[in-house]
Amino acid sequence: MKALHFGAGNIGRGFVGVLLHEAGYEIVFADVAGGLIDSLNEKDSYTVHEVGLEPRDIEVTGFSGVNSATDPEGLEAQILDADVITTAVGPRVLTIIAPAIAAGLRARARSGNDSKVAIMACENAINATDGLAEAIRAEFPEADEVAIFANTAVDRIVPNQKPGQGLDVTVENYYEWAVESTPFDGETPNIPGITWVEDLAPYITRKLFTVNTGHAATAYFGYGAGIEKIADALADASVRDRVAGVLGETKQLLVEKFGFAPEVQQGYVDKILHRFANPSLPDTVVRVGRAPLRKISANERFVGPAAELVERGFPADNLVAAVGAALAFDVAEDPEAVELQARLEATRGDDAARDALVTELTGVEPTHPLFPALSKVFAAA
Repeated sequence: MKALHFGAGNIGRGFVGVLLHEAGYEIVFADVAGGLIDSLNEKDSYTVHEVGLEPRDIEVTGFSGVNSATDPEGLEAQILDADVITTAVGPRVLTIIAPAIAAGLRARARSGNDSKVAIMACENAINATDGLAEAIRAEFPEADEVAIFANTAVDRIVPNQKPGQGLDVTVENYYEWAVESTPFDGETPNIPGITWVEDLAPYITRKLFTVNTGHAATAYFGYGAGIEKIADALADASVRDRVAGVLGETKQLLVEKFGFAPEVQQGYVDKILHRFANPSLPDTVVRVGRAPLRKISANERFVGPAAELVERGFPADNLVAAVGAALAFDVAEDPEAVELQARLEATRGDDAARDALVTELTGVEPTHPLFPALSKVFAAA
């Protein structure tokens, strides 16, 4: 069995890659980073270090790399006989890699290989595979004749790595990889690390609005408090209380929307906070908080649940406060943070321009009940 995975970074190697390895797949990593691909082709193994209450080391073997930027023919050849195609490239990159996947699927169809390849986008976004599939079909309308597209929900903390580790990756020992089973019509791939579910929506939404919302809130509140590490931020009572307030609001939405028992969702929240506080994960507020423009956008981890809450008549004050904290994320090394600060500065003192920016960045229209609160935090930024 062979798996082609787009994105050979720490998440690709330390999460998806290791689970595919443990399932017995030969793994081909596709990436545009030439040096990384060279290392993958030169090395025989790398080690995934799981840290936490039950640490362990996993040696990954049976892999290779293909440069998706400079070797389109090689990439196409890998798609011809892949059993599984996965991604961990970031939601916005999916449309960039879609034409290459489409070209490979077209060649696969022409080759006479009538077996269908499973395509699963493992990204921190709701229904990311649907977006990838749409972009692929735009290039190759017959894609569904040779591919099965399934949405996923993924969860594993992969922090910044220590210098000099090479291909080795340090990760937390907790993970979740849920995939919708319906598209496979009873013939799901044999990957023991996956939890197959008929309805993915409750799981992926709960993950995004608990794990991703909580992680980003910890980063932004921690940054505002002058704290460097995520674990230290949660050790600060004020930061922890503000994060708990945010997750209390998303809990309300998840209970109302999907029928999760309140005590079950609270247990999930408590587990998530415990994971974030893991001192063995040297994660920083700057790394977790990067890309604030994406994180405050429509349907994302703050504005998404906040909008739904106020539409249902519930308060979203803590989520709005997290947006305010994100607006104060001023990190010169993060291009999105730099752009955000420049755009805020350009609208300062101009109410109409500021409100237009609110809608542009968050997707919330002036007529929406959430808009006044967002306008207020933008004005205070």
